[in-house]
Amino acid sequence: MDTEAGLGALPQVPGAGRPVPVPEVDPGVVERWRAQGGELVDLLSEVRAGVGGVAGFHMGPALTVLVTDPPAVQHVLARRPERYVKRSHRARLLVGDGVLSATGAAWKTQRRLLQAQFTGTGMRRYEERITAAARTTADRWREYARTGRTLDVGQEMRRFALDAIWRSLTGHALDDGTARELTAVEAVAAALPTLPADASDARDAVAADLARIDAVARHAVERARDGSAGPDGPGLLHVLTGAAAERPEYTDRLIRDELVTLLVAGHETTATTLTWLHLLLDRHPGARADALAAGSEGSEQRRQAVQALIHETLRLYPSAWILPRHAAEADVLAGHTVEAGTDILVCPYLTHRDPELWSDPEHFDPRRFLTGGGRPTHPGAYFPFGIGPRACLGMQFALREATVLLEQLLPYTPAFGSVPTKAEYGITVRPAGPTPATLRPPRT
Repeated sequence: MDTEAGLGALPQVPGAGRPVPVPEVDPGVVERWRAQGGELVDLLSEVRAGVGGVAGFHMGPALTVLVTDPPAVQHVLARRPERYVKRSHRARLLVGDGVLSATGAAWKTQRRLLQAQFTGTGMRRYEERITAAARTTADRWREYARTGRTLDVGQEMRRFALDAIWRSLTGHALDDGTARELTAVEAVAAALPTLPADASDARDAVAADLARIDAVARHAVERARDGSAGPDGPGLLHVLTGAAAERPEYTDRLIRDELVTLLVAGHETTATTLTWLHLLLDRHPGARADALAAGSEGSEQRRQAVQALIHETLRLYPSAWILPRHAAEADVLAGHTVEAGTDILVCPYLTHRDPELWSDPEHFDPRRFLTGGGRPTHPGAYFPFGIGPRACLGMQFALREATVLLEQLLPYTPAFGSVPTKAEYGITVRPAGPTPATLRPPRT
């Protein structure tokens, strides 16, 4: 494309000079990364270090632009979301046309229906269900501490988060049989980064797990449609089946896709965050002691200290570590020309570890998120759930889950038998391996 000829259609930034092309990293950086077989995050780290917060690189013939600078992040995700759009989602094989992967008018309709369920009155409706799931987990941990049996912390966090979202979806507590079948959700999510590029081959590779998920979803939808509200009353699934009576687009397939989307988004990210938090507290026991000493059980001071632990964990391991976008129109981004058709990678993981924004960024320090902690104030500097119109719908739900559970579990100290030494960068950043531990009971 003739760059000069294309500049006439680009919007200009008031007071700025003529836009210039996005600076590009040396091609040798990509070649070395390919030869070493590294993680994508390794390449992106080198690109940012070598070029800056708006940086171009080539993994193929087309330019990809990495965005980590806070004002540029805000521009892409919040100020110009109509220019920087989602084309598809890596989890589409699993979640289908659910709100996570939907685009355009369909996304707006689906988001509008679910939005009210995760704010205000909607959240209060699910408060008791989250608390019940947390108490169930705390009861298990009390028994683990009494008997000295080994547990897997990661599995425990997944069971809690799945129980909380299942209660909220169906009005029923999660039973052991459903929990076993829904391990297929985790299996498919973990397999996504390594599946074949061909859609049919990819589906064939996880067909058995997808069939298990579909069977659970079908049974849950049938129960909701039959009026089986469950001991806790109707849930999110009843909202979806009710919508089908008035909106023909809510077919059985779309209801299944929304159900699975809520299962994936409602438990995988929370479970991963809580697992990282326990691992971080193992390395930094003083942070646990500080939170417990901040105030008595149930006090506002204790709650604020617990929330600081959660936010600092999300800084290091954000729920969405990378946010792909596609430039639907030409634009000027931080003074640089972006042509229509350019792929954009916004990376919270790298922004959250930028030493120009965060002091000692690799260090776990929850005090950053307490009053006077000195965290950056720009909205594009901390965004573990995204920002703008496509920010995570369930952000308040996830934060509430984590807070309620930690208030119950923080007095227990896991003594890990082993800890993962690496992270896996898939839909989430998750510990690469099991997390076996025994529990030290609370001090009396």
